[in-house]
Amino acid sequence: MNPVQGCPKDCGYCYLKDRGQTLAKPVELASPERTVALLKASPYLHERAVLALYTCTDALATPRNRTHLIGLLDHLAASGLHNPVCLITKCSVTDDVIAAILRARQAGIPVIVYLSYSGLGPDTERGIDHAALRANFPRLHAHGIPVIHYWRPLMPANSAPETITHVLDWAARYAACSVAVGLKVKPGARDQLTALWPELADDTLPLEAADAVWPRETWELLETLPSRYPDHPIYQTNSCALTHVLGRPDSHLVHGTSTCTDNHCPGDQRHLCAAASPPPVTHDDIQQHLVWLGVPTVHPIHWESERRTATVEGALALRDCNNSAQRFGIGVQAPRQTGDTYWSGRFGGSQPLVLDTRHTSG
Repeated sequence: MNPVQGCPKDCGYCYLKDRGQTLAKPVELASPERTVALLKASPYLHERAVLALYTCTDALATPRNRTHLIGLLDHLAASGLHNPVCLITKCSVTDDVIAAILRARQAGIPVIVYLSYSGLGPDTERGIDHAALRANFPRLHAHGIPVIHYWRPLMPANSAPETITHVLDWAARYAACSVAVGLKVKPGARDQLTALWPELADDTLPLEAADAVWPRETWELLETLPSRYPDHPIYQTNSCALTHVLGRPDSHLVHGTSTCTDNHCPGDQRHLCAAASPPPVTHDDIQQHLVWLGVPTVHPIHWESERRTATVEGALALRDCNNSAQRFGIGVQAPRQTGDTYWSGRFGGSQPLVLDTRHTSG
């Protein structure tokens, strides 16, 4: 949900750069009331959908953004919807925003705050007050507001063990879990990100097809972190972090896979996932949902009920693929629609790319 777009900050890795939306004054495209009306009319909305707010800005970056956020949370609270809401920020969470979050939670809307904190410095995350960012953790925790530590991007500048432990020693005290993600490379962003990670200049590397690119040092260190943080879940898949915080079982076909094994997940969550009974789905359910989403031509679908996987012969937009998969708790495989510039992910079958690299400043 992006009713305000444009960010005054200038993080070197930001996917908004090539859209001209960094170092930019945020622009309001829809009022809070209009945003909620559009949401309720959207074919993509379903009762289990998790709503990500303001992913084309930082909702706390300016006073006008914060005012819009407070209005949106209040309108959501009055709307009768109870979908979980995610808010991602690197900025200070002010008292008025905390009050609005608490009002929304009181109205039955689970609001989860993602604090994007990875140990990068001001030369990479330009305009970010990192002391204020760190201070968010205990403040939100004290108010009982769930925090997911968004530990991304991980790249050479923040891959040293001492940087990683500095970040996690703090985050693990207050956050419900961490989501560890390497560097996402969307189509067209290779040159931008090579400035931060020179090894990415190798044009034989399948950067855009990878789930994320990782420094080998960090990737190998992940295996040792459970011994230092035994009670702090660390996920490589955001869907698993959300299921943990929301008390839900996995509905993204992660449980029992190698990705599940890679996650540092509590035993009670694994038990919850193992005991879940996924709802029945038919070929017609999937076809009718794609029609409902407005897909112009629904190509033949091959439904494998035992694997809970639908294979579509024709190309689909990633949003239609993912919404169908999330709506039914299934896998959807389809050729990617031409011009779809969103990055790949494990949900679509992409895997991590691990590179030997050297440290750079960050």
